[in-house]
Amino acid sequence: MYALVENNQITKYINYPKSIVIGDVRYPAKIFELWTTAEKEAIGIYEVVVDKTNYKDPAYYVNTNSSHAFADGQVTESWGTATAKDLNDVLVTQEDIDNGEVIDKEVGDVKIEGLKTIHKRTIKEQASSLLFKHDWQVIKATEVSDYSVPSAVTTYRANVRTKSNEMETSIDNCTTVDQLKALYEYTNTGTKENPVFTRPLGEFPEEI
Repeated sequence: MYALVENNQITKYINYPKSIVIGDVRYPAKIFELWTTAEKEAIGIYEVVVDKTNYKDPAYYVNTNSSHAFADGQVTESWGTATAKDLNDVLVTQEDIDNGEVIDKEVGDVKIEGLKTIHKRTIKEQASSLLFKHDWQVIKATEVSDYSVPSAVTTYRANVRTKSNEMETSIDNCTTVDQLKALYEYTNTGTKENPVFTRPLGEFPEEI
């Protein structure tokens, strides 16, 4: 992405190489490919430098809109301070109802789901998907007198439930968004030659 700077002010953004008129001169799109950086800057075209210092993972933070500035011979796109999303559910208040901010909800109902609720629901859905593959065996065992669920399946299903509960507890124990985010971040607990990537949240048992 490029920006056109005239009289030290950004006057236009150029998202892709195209013909452009600057003053009384029309420049072909090829200048973006053929001209050097110095040649482009000499006519006011600067490549935008993206500064993501303040930009954070949108799954956990609400980022500001980006802004552009020209200073010290450089056009920079940057973001303001990101705001962490709520860990816990935001509940409806009487003020919300009085202001007409919610419809068909009562005081104490969930207004906005928190990250903990969202992540725990995902864990439940993953566990349910793993258990579903063997549900037919459990059903068969209740309907066919001479059939029993294989012990390996019984153990596997119990382990899935146990791990699901452990994961939800880990999520509930988080007191900051960064702690929650860290649960999902993989690190190499092995060696460079024999890497073993794990995450604090852990994994569900291998399927059988």
